[in-house]
Amino acid sequence: MPHKIMLVEDDLPILDMMEILLRRIGYEPVLVPDVLDALRRVKEDPPSLILLDIMMTPMNGWEFLEKLRGEYGMRDIPVLLFTAAPSAEEKIVELNDPKLGILQKPVSIIELKAGLERFLGK
Repeated sequence: MPHKIMLVEDDLPILDMMEILLRRIGYEPVLVPDVLDALRRVKEDPPSLILLDIMMTPMNGWEFLEKLRGEYGMRDIPVLLFTAAPSAEEKIVELNDPKLGILQKPVSIIELKAGLERFLGK
């Protein structure tokens, strides 16, 4: 059974493209365009990994991550931040979370696969 990857992204064309890429490399995408819905769903049915956009409303990706790790205590779920923001890498280093990584937008299928395999294996 393939790993479930929750993709939290409010840009629908990107969501659609990522669904295709995730399926092509053998994962089961769970597409969530609403960040608040994602918090509810991650508690009900935790995925193997979360691909998380940073620039969202009404809660951004950093706030989602803080709630996930803090209030929800879900520290074992790997999170790959999916962003075009160059400053995100510096913040990841500051957080010192071994289950946290980054993929820069736009991402190639090779980069996506390598990022997922880093946390989930082959």
